[in-house]
Amino acid sequence: MTNHISIRQKINNFSKKIKVSSDKSISIRSILLASQAVGISKISNLLESEDVLNSLKTIKKLGINFTKHKNIYSIHGFGLNGFSIKKKTVLNAGNSGTLARLILGLLVRSKSKVKLIGDKSLSKRDFSRVIKPLELFGVKIESKNNKLPIKILGTDFLRPIKYKENIGSAQVKTCIIFSALNTPGITEIYSKNSRNHTELMLKYLNYPIKVTKKFGYQKISIQGLRQFKCFKYNVPGDISSASFFIVLTLLSENSKMVIEKVNVNESRIGIISILNKMGANIKLKNKKIYNGEKIADIYIKSKNNLNSINCPSKLNSSAIDEFLIIFLVAAKAKGISKFRDLGEMNKKESKRLDLAVKFLRLIGIKVERFKNNINIHGKPDLTLSKSFEMKNFLKDHRIFFLSCITALTLGGKWKIYDKDSINTSFPEFLKILRKIGAKIN
Repeated sequence: MTNHISIRQKINNFSKKIKVSSDKSISIRSILLASQAVGISKISNLLESEDVLNSLKTIKKLGINFTKHKNIYSIHGFGLNGFSIKKKTVLNAGNSGTLARLILGLLVRSKSKVKLIGDKSLSKRDFSRVIKPLELFGVKIESKNNKLPIKILGTDFLRPIKYKENIGSAQVKTCIIFSALNTPGITEIYSKNSRNHTELMLKYLNYPIKVTKKFGYQKISIQGLRQFKCFKYNVPGDISSASFFIVLTLLSENSKMVIEKVNVNESRIGIISILNKMGANIKLKNKKIYNGEKIADIYIKSKNNLNSINCPSKLNSSAIDEFLIIFLVAAKAKGISKFRDLGEMNKKESKRLDLAVKFLRLIGIKVERFKNNINIHGKPDLTLSKSFEMKNFLKDHRIFFLSCITALTLGGKWKIYDKDSINTSFPEFLKILRKIGAKIN
């Protein structure tokens, strides 16, 4: 069976209302928190992607059972430190950096050594950012070059820590929060701004967590060893998945779209702020708060005249997964768009900043690269007619999505490989594109 698709023509104009896949970050966090709750938690609308399914397999290996009935997963938790860990347990996080870094935080009291592995891509990623705080708690970690595989051995003598998180990584912050749940006393984190789903979920569960702002950081205080009850959670749509359809609509002719019930948490909607600064008119309607999270319908219309942007780096953390598709808009905008301090892009599933520069040059865009800063020289009249074969610098789901949106909005004849990569985060991607009218072979 071939693992590529062909796109040979632009999408026709459309007016559609769609729903995108459920939020991956919230899906993984809800599973892991349910594994620590007392009783049977019920999670509906869970994203059934590889990363999330690996999260379910992981808690099952740790003695937490779950069942599925219709659209609801029931997860049977035994409270904090309620895992039943067998000797020589091996956990496979697959491609998920979120799962790998977060599960380590829940293993800090493991009496047996647990080995954590991942796929080839994840095994190249740096884990020093979570190893350092875990060791401060008193946990024993074995790892070569701070990469997977990692062996972790917990302790009954955990000590609360004070930690300054300077990267703006929600994965690091959440690993520390999860470690603090099993640690006596109060752990304090001074964290750069990043997505705050974990804090919001714990507040929804009435867990003693306090978040304040101090000197440009979030100060998070967590009281350890407080049990919390099972819960119900309906996972909203994912802004990262929605972003590709936002740009598809923006760059298509005479088109409009409504994307329903998307998580529009302030720490995640950098793409909307950035695109509106570039002249888009993206609106959020039917806003409501659900379990602490903001949810809304996103309204988008085509826009011919887009402007370049000198992107404020304070928006980076709230758009870090969306910059690939933002760069495509910059490629069509009038003038030179400037983006700064994007080193974190190269810490993702692939070296996304490197690949973005390569991709933009491939489609004829002038890009100036200065370490972690790039300038993109936009071409408002950019259309493509050549043949493109996207192979070898993929296996990253977001690069696959980017290639599809580029083909459908700018033209050209495209053969795009590694279509299985969509299963990581958005298995319904191609199905939704076809419903909108995309011709995909």
